[in-house]
Amino acid sequence: MQSIPVDTSRLGVLRCAVAPEPKIADYEKQEVKKDREGNTIYTVAVMVRQDRRRVSVIEVAVTGEPKGVIEGAEVRITGLEAFSWAMGDRHGISFRAAAITPVMPAPSKGGGA
Repeated sequence: MQSIPVDTSRLGVLRCAVAPEPKIADYEKQEVKKDREGNTIYTVAVMVRQDRRRVSVIEVAVTGEPKGVIEGAEVRITGLEAFSWAMGDRHGISFRAAAITPVMPAPSKGGGA
């Protein structure tokens, strides 16, 4: 499966739509998916909005729990890659990232009343 790097600077504002959840590998056994080193894979639903266009939601997989990522918060995605997949008559695109981190708001300028 070939990965396709995604230029996140062209995606506009990214916001967490659904907080990080462990990715389930086997729903019958409720088995959590792990990477080769045994780390838990998490998924985060991310809202993508470009130039006042409608919002799209993509589900991004990432190794390890993204700390500080909460619903509604603006996020930064590092190392985003897309993968096309096909299983029988089903097909789609999945996304994986090296990291998902919250964007901290700029500190307000001092000089209180």
